[in-house]
Amino acid sequence: MTEPTHYALALVVMSRLQILHSTTYRYRKPVAFGEHRLMMRPRESYDQHVLVSHLHATPAPSELRQVHDVFGNCVAIARFEGKSDTLCFESRVLLEHTPVPLRLDCDEAIHSGRASLPFAYDSEDMPDLHRSMERGFPDPDHAVETWVRRFVKWNGRTFVLPLLSEMTRAIHSEFTYAQRLEGAAQTPAQTLALRSGTCRDFAVLMMEAARSLGLAAHFVSGYIYVPPPENPAHPGGRRMGGGHTHAWSQVYLPSCGWVEFDPTNGIIGNSDLIRVATVRNPRQATPLWGSWEGEAGDYLGMTVEVDLTMEPERDLDVA
Repeated sequence: MTEPTHYALALVVMSRLQILHSTTYRYRKPVAFGEHRLMMRPRESYDQHVLVSHLHATPAPSELRQVHDVFGNCVAIARFEGKSDTLCFESRVLLEHTPVPLRLDCDEAIHSGRASLPFAYDSEDMPDLHRSMERGFPDPDHAVETWVRRFVKWNGRTFVLPLLSEMTRAIHSEFTYAQRLEGAAQTPAQTLALRSGTCRDFAVLMMEAARSLGLAAHFVSGYIYVPPPENPAHPGGRRMGGGHTHAWSQVYLPSCGWVEFDPTNGIIGNSDLIRVATVRNPRQATPLWGSWEGEAGDYLGMTVEVDLTMEPERDLDVA
């Protein structure tokens, strides 16, 4: 006799987020600007939906258009005529966001024999996942593999999701967060040696650690909502990475799809995380890049502001 199937109900809170992302460049005297590319519009998905999006630039661009890159991320391309001593971009987005907990069916799939180490994807998935499984950073002394071994069980089967969750929380609790607004991401070996880094450094370490186990992983750039500290009911008030763009990683797990892992805050799943770009290498997710013509001493600096405010919309009972 077949047992009846039981579905668990999860209370999912759908919210609206207002996102302001502004970047201002200042120069000693008017300079000419080349093409600029911006990645500020969140990706459309079942858990995040853009309701309104406005991108404004000062001075006004002679041309502004949107394209999708090879990963399906939205990229705005701006071109300019004339000169100015200031260049400012301001993105305003109204977004509907739905935190989605890992479902029971996903959890059961992860705890099946085919989702334990040693791990292998289905042959149908491999052609599409292969490039995301390749290591992207040098590790001549195998520091990443050495670090990952501590999470592998030697007295039983090692399941993939618990292992990735443990790695995420280990980075969060054992490494020191240090804000660094400019410059490339550290290599995983550097982060392991320093025991500190930015959110992008931790995301790269998590991504490369997953790849060392034969898993497909992405680098994710976007935003994190940090609740006000006076809200004791929401532990996210202690989260790091607010006020600027944020970074974390995704790992592809059969039956679950791309699962978010934010080692900076110890988050597993998409809670308070807003995806803008998913890529194989952090260089492919630069929020804003472009060129200008002038003398080297003309550049005075850059200021970045990212502000997220949230208004609860409604509760949904989801089977």
